[in-house]
Amino acid sequence: MKSAFWLLLLAFAALAVWLIRDSLRKWEARKRAGEERLAKFLAATTTAAAKPAPAVPLTAPLPAPLPAARAETVPAASGGLAQQKLLYDAAHKAGEAGEPALAIQLYGRLLARYPATAFADQARAAVQVLKRKLAKT
Repeated sequence: MKSAFWLLLLAFAALAVWLIRDSLRKWEARKRAGEERLAKFLAATTTAAAKPAPAVPLTAPLPAPLPAARAETVPAASGGLAQQKLLYDAAHKAGEAGEPALAIQLYGRLLARYPATAFADQARAAVQVLKRKLAKT
């Protein structure tokens, strides 16, 4: 009877160890899958926005750069509106998920690529809030 008790206790301990290891393995797999999805999303948004410019012949004169004061007023390309929304949504969700550093980076990327975006005021306000939140931690 005593040996049956110890055998049952050993089986229970083995089952508990197996359940814990299995749960940890599944958790790591979900974590890796989430990181891969984020990396694919960021790669898709960066490669789509960073299309190479058409080749300019060496004999053609270079276009005059825009004055710094007018750079903010140049409207963004209509094709970039979807990318702007994706960047803004990704940054907003990262902020809600408790990742203020990532959210600040995404907002910064949005503002750097599209300074005249419709989301600029909201993005700048969110960056200020996230910076305060990041400073508290």
